[in-house]
Amino acid sequence: MAFVAMLVFSVALVAGFFGTLHPAFDSFAHFRVHLAVLMTLCALPLLATSFRLQAATALLFAVAAFATTSNALSVPRLWPVQAAYEAEAGDQAVYPGDQAVYRLLQMNLRFNNPTPEKVLSLIGRTQPDVITLDEVSDMWKAKLGHLASAYPYRILCPYPNGVFGVALLSRRPFAAGTQPRCDGRGAMAIATVDFGGTNVDVAAVHLTWPWPRHQSPQIGELSGEFASLGETSIMAGDCNAVPWSAAVRRVANLGKLTVAPSPGPTWLYIELPDFLRFAGLPIDQVFSKGAVLIRSVSRLEGTGSDHLPLMVEFSLRPEQKKPVDEHETATASVRQNGRPRG
Repeated sequence: MAFVAMLVFSVALVAGFFGTLHPAFDSFAHFRVHLAVLMTLCALPLLATSFRLQAATALLFAVAAFATTSNALSVPRLWPVQAAYEAEAGDQAVYPGDQAVYRLLQMNLRFNNPTPEKVLSLIGRTQPDVITLDEVSDMWKAKLGHLASAYPYRILCPYPNGVFGVALLSRRPFAAGTQPRCDGRGAMAIATVDFGGTNVDVAAVHLTWPWPRHQSPQIGELSGEFASLGETSIMAGDCNAVPWSAAVRRVANLGKLTVAPSPGPTWLYIELPDFLRFAGLPIDQVFSKGAVLIRSVSRLEGTGSDHLPLMVEFSLRPEQKKPVDEHETATASVRQNGRPRG
């Protein structure tokens, strides 16, 4: 029985690596860590049986599969795959110590949250510069009205069913001459926000569940919105997909975005106790590009939703001035009005 179970888990684990072929395979990828752990638990007792060779092979595969998720999670690791992210984080040293740090709060509110006061309290205590919200149901429209004075710049995008809308709130003004916008079905909100003179496209996104639900076609429907994001952008939301999945990679590619390493599981089935959070899924993602430098992404305490809020701290890289070409400078100095100077 252990051997058969190990084989079943291995087939599901392998299928998850072919998510680009069909979204059904990608649905297995979301549980890659869980499948690797289950396969390991089945393989360990088999080491003492005649199936020891198969068990050892399964253990190696489980470790290799787990390793493919490591670069998507900002957890301590012993192997060099984290180097790329550490180098990016190390870029902070290049910029002045007084460089402004901005904060974005990402929250899946849960459409029927029984404790909305916890949400308002968290926002009041953390006072982020901008907030991206998912599952903004009709109930939440009135609740968010209490934040109008602190966050006067806002856009709410209703979903057709009145449950899964998105919203974007900002204490910083929207850039002059721009208008915030929603996609056609209320799954994405985009606004150009003025951060101290630098315009940044900020987006809130909420994707539906993976196959057999509508996630893959929905990403295709939103492809134009992802591609429309400006050169300097930050996007956050409940993607209902883990960072190593083909779905998240597809979103990143469409928007030419970089996915920030996840701080860990953000979603847990609402009926389960929070101490089992380690067994949840990291499906709330943060994307960025251009001058946005992600400094940290951290989970905050629960507020009555099945998702934990994410606090994102980021800075804006200074504009890089084009280096002066000495030859062009010298040539310009000896010409006046298009004629050589005598």
